[in-house]
Amino acid sequence: MTQSHEQDVRVQILDSFLTTPHRRFEELAPLHNSALERDPLFYGHLAGWYFEKGSVRDHKVLFIAHLMTSAYPEFRGAAWMLLQNLAPYEVARVLDHSKQVIGKAPRSLKSAIAHYLKTREQNIRQFDGAALRARDDLKHLYASLRIKPGPRAQAILFDEQPPADSPLAALKQLAKAKDAEEQAQIILKHKIPYTTAVGALKEITPALLTTLINAMTPQEVINNMAALKRRGVMDDREMKALVERKLQEAQSDKRVSAFKARVAAEAAELSGEIARQLEAVTEAQVKKQGRITRPTALLIDKSSSMHEAIDLGRQIGAMLSLICERDLLTYAFDTQAYAVQAQGKTLADWEQAMLSVYARGATSCGVALQAMMQEKQRVEQIIIVTDANENHAPLFRDAYTAYVEQMFVKPEIILVKVGQTSEKIEVAGKALGVVVNVFHFQGDYYALSNLIPLLSRPSRAELIDEILEYPLPERQVAHV
Repeated sequence: MTQSHEQDVRVQILDSFLTTPHRRFEELAPLHNSALERDPLFYGHLAGWYFEKGSVRDHKVLFIAHLMTSAYPEFRGAAWMLLQNLAPYEVARVLDHSKQVIGKAPRSLKSAIAHYLKTREQNIRQFDGAALRARDDLKHLYASLRIKPGPRAQAILFDEQPPADSPLAALKQLAKAKDAEEQAQIILKHKIPYTTAVGALKEITPALLTTLINAMTPQEVINNMAALKRRGVMDDREMKALVERKLQEAQSDKRVSAFKARVAAEAAELSGEIARQLEAVTEAQVKKQGRITRPTALLIDKSSSMHEAIDLGRQIGAMLSLICERDLLTYAFDTQAYAVQAQGKTLADWEQAMLSVYARGATSCGVALQAMMQEKQRVEQIIIVTDANENHAPLFRDAYTAYVEQMFVKPEIILVKVGQTSEKIEVAGKALGVVVNVFHFQGDYYALSNLIPLLSRPSRAELIDEILEYPLPERQVAHV
């Protein structure tokens, strides 16, 4: 394999993992198999890197399953270590994928899961919390691998006789308790999650709801924002203040997803201070993921049927403007290019800037590049949000060639594809010797932050070098 071809293969693998949406394990398996076969060294290091940098949890599950069932002992050791950091439902998915899709569950996988369960049994608080949230998943792990549970695990999971000091026993007490103060004490003492407590209670008073909010993590508050709104929390001064305090904590909480706050705000149709705080959470989490130092352009297709591209362009513009050290150059285009200038960096600012942008007309993927040449606007990377079905001159290939010749720069292209897509731009890029990095968007806004590693490195080669230098976790001591 030549160095150039090796680089191309790694770029293709990296693009695939940064852009594939989740929740389709069987469809993703060939991708992992192909990457492992084509470049096992890169795949192994990418797994460790992705655990820290990647946003799609299901890829993390699949990395472990495919590393654990590979022929490489060092990969199995890395998977053994990485598995210890998963939630019970994710470990169950690793096991099921290994057995049902890959077709094997080696001893190293059973060893890793046995250690995972034993470690949690030794930490009563951790085990009880896991049993409260993922009882069925834990039962599945013990039963499927015929792992003998300890006395407490046996009582809680299989005998349905949880010890008196366990949260599951407390949940039964909660369902029977009549007094709101007693219910509140049970919730706080045993840290019963909001959704679990709500399911056990027949009536939830404002005082009890206040207790539940107090017991919630910042991410739980964000996840349940719509439910809290329905229960009138936003209309109560004390409870609203509690929510605001949790959202303040969410800005620095490493466990909070960058885009879940924004999605929660839209799903709950929130406005005012709460909506602003949720936006602040997204901003804070996005800023942690990197800085864009290179001059960057965002080109948004507004031709007929590209309503999704326009909405997605707003989201990407708001995200990238937070981390661009220079102004983000933005155009919307059909057969003409329209400059877009947001007055701020919030989603509301971008919505305001694009109020007059709506889908109509034919598609010229080169017209915005032509406008940039006329304005002498020199950039080093270009994000194009489009279906790539260009049908009007100037075409991308011609405009890009002219831009390179006139501006003395060869920008990297990041193609964010939506709708029924064409490969015209990728084909043109290949003919021009330009790598076109492709991000297939299929409605998963949580995955948008995967764009940041693509854009925040001086070059794709440096990103690949960073991944190859990322250390594989090593299993130092054998465990049974």
